[in-house]
Formats: sequence, structure tokens, C-alpha cells
Amino acid sequence: MLRGIRTLELREFEKGKEIEGLGKVAPGMLVSHEFFMGDRFQYDIPRGPFHSSRDWLTAELNIVMLDQKAIMDSFEDEDDKEDVEEVITVAKKLLFLIPKVFPPSLDEPETTVLYHHDLHLKNILVSEEGEITAILDWECVSAMPLWMTTKVPRFLDEPVREEEPQRDTYADETPEQAAAAAERRHDPDYLDSEGKNSPYFIRKMEYEATQLRKVYKATLRQLWPGCPQGEETLMEVNFHHAVSQCDGIWVKMAGRWADRVLAGESIRLEDA
Repeated sequence: MLRGIRTLELREFEKGKEIEGLGKVAPGMLVSHEFFMGDRFQYDIPRGPFHSSRDWLTAELNIVMLDQKAIMDSFEDEDDKEDVEEVITVAKKLLFLIPKVFPPSLDEPETTVLYHHDLHLKNILVSEEGEITAILDWECVSAMPLWMTTKVPRFLDEPVREEEPQRDTYADETPEQAAAAAERRHDPDYLDSEGKNSPYFIRKMEYEATQLRKVYKATLRQLWPGCPQGEETLMEVNFHHAVSQCDGIWVKMAGRWADRVLAGESIRLEDA
């Protein structure tokens, strides 16, 4: 367990000198896409370490509003400003919600854990025996709030499929499909369909991800006995989703979600 929301960085050392603390890490600014994409790196805003989810998400929403104000200043047509004004309005609603979703706590800096935001199959290397040999893409791995661990990793975010697909009930690859697969066998993105057509492989992946999600959640409960379940995690996770979507194509959904939560409801973002 760690304390505070931040990215960990290796301590500096002098070349050619033995340093006792070499290999240790220290808390640093939060390195994430939301903080450095586009012109956001130039904004004069807090970048961490943050003491709490409240401080972290307040900073993200302030970045969204600064971004939108910069966009608005570049527009000459008043009609173009309507979309920007909508994003700013939704961001302000979410800012107003923060004390409700993340009330002040005496237990600060907040307890955090290492969190990999982009843990999909391409970032997991395995041996021929199926053992994990490396995890890639560490530049944005950070110490994040415990509630973030209730979100399954990306490689497990598949549709639910409880019934295991039976291999013999699926058609074999056509000669053309087999030839195309053979050409891609050394491609880093190649995934073996075991000689069957694509529906078999897709459904097998869904089934295996469904079973692994159960293992993930059971392991999480073992490591974190107080892990909140169901409705207890709903608000924090959905708030984070709303912040991530409030300046994109789902801004209206984020706005509806904020309105309903302000009215006392507890719903998923996608249901708003």
C-alpha cells in the first residue's frame, strides 16, 4: 500500500557513485494523458502528488475547463461556442458533486496502490509455457486510489459469457483464412484461432475473460478484505468515468448523470 496519488519515479544518482538508495522510488508529479496531452502541459495547475481523490479529480476538471476556454477564445463564430459552453457547464456540475462523492477524510494522504491504466493483452508478454515474463507500457503507471482497483484491467473488459464454447461445434477456417493466418504468424498482434473460424475465437476470449474476472475479484477481496462491493463502488467509479467523458462525445450523458446524482439517484453512467 502507498499514500497519495502520484507517479513514482527513480531517485536521481550521480554517475559512477554507489548510492545506497539506488533502485528506490520517490513520489512525483502525476504523469497521465489527461495532464499532458495537447497544450495541457503548459497550464499552471497542480500536478501532484495529490493527497486525495478529491484533489486529483478537481485538478482534472480544472484542466478540462482551461482547455475549453482556450478553444473558445480561438472561435469567431458564436454558434461554434455552444459545444464548448456545454462542456464547461458539465465540468462545473461535476466539480459541485465532488464533496458529495468524495467527502473530506482524516485519513489523508489517501491510501493508494500501483495501477496500470492500459493493461491490455499487447502489454503482457508470456513465454511458450504461458508464464508472464514482462508487463509493458509503464510510463503512466501511478499510485491511484484503492477504489480504482474495483475496475477490471482492460484485458478482462469483455462481454459476459458463462457457457464455454465447444470447439467441435464451430466451422474450420477456410483455406483462404488459414493462408492469411500463416502469413501473420510472426506478427506481434497475431492471435491463434486454433484452426477455427473467428466466432469461436471471439467467444472463447469472452468466456475466458468472464472466468478470469471472477478470479480477479476474489483475489481483490483477499488482498483488500474491506473491498466495497456493488453499489458501494458505483459512485466513485462512475464519477471518474464522467470526468473522462465530459469533454468528448458523451458530454450529454455525463451531464445527465450529474443531474440525476445531484437529485439523489445512484446510477451507472451508461444508464443516464
